[in-house]
Amino acid sequence: MTITILLFAGLAERANVRKIELTLPEQATVRDLLQAVGEQYPALAPLLGSCFVSINHEYAASDRVISPDDEIALLPPVSGGEEVPRFAITREPLSADKLVQLVSNPHAGAVLTFVGTVREFTHGQRTVYLSYEAYEPMAVEKMKQIAAEIEERWPGAQVAMHHRVGDLAVEEIAVVVAVATPHRNESFEAGRYAIERLKQIVPIWKKEIWEDGSEWKGHQQGPWNPLAMSEGKEA
Repeated sequence: MTITILLFAGLAERANVRKIELTLPEQATVRDLLQAVGEQYPALAPLLGSCFVSINHEYAASDRVISPDDEIALLPPVSGGEEVPRFAITREPLSADKLVQLVSNPHAGAVLTFVGTVREFTHGQRTVYLSYEAYEPMAVEKMKQIAAEIEERWPGAQVAMHHRVGDLAVEEIAVVVAVATPHRNESFEAGRYAIERLKQIVPIWKKEIWEDGSEWKGHQQGPWNPLAMSEGKEA
């Protein structure tokens, strides 16, 4: 059966259309519909985890069976729940679950997350808290560059990166990276690449505040030369 699906807000903007058509088998469910949308419209796939389906003006459960004459709409979050960006510098607490939703898609067989937290002791010195600062517009652009590099090296990969700035206490999350790939080995490789490249070229600094002093820290991977690293080459 062929069905028409109405799109709104960020979904319509990303698809560049207000409605799409799908061919589904008889007795297909909402779950089947979402899977088909992700496969046939990859641009929408990263958003589907936070969307709901309505059938005949009612929210539909994932096991709801679809009929050919149903009016179907795909609904993004409303009432201030705007689309979460894949790349962000933020002062708000970070959530790995949110980034998993951003990259999860029907083509992915693995989703790897890296969560960087504030540790208490470094080389025997006790950290009271860390303070992060970023050149925010450039940092986001460099995150996008890293994602493009990953998508070129590992076709089909989806990447999201969020880094927090401001003062962070011990155990708080400073950075989250999520990478979805078709196979698990690729997710491990791409995830490691993502965090290492973030340290190399994204303009973010941290100040370690100790019990008896403080110090700004760089990327701690040898002499910093982002020009030499700009194409993914080691300095």
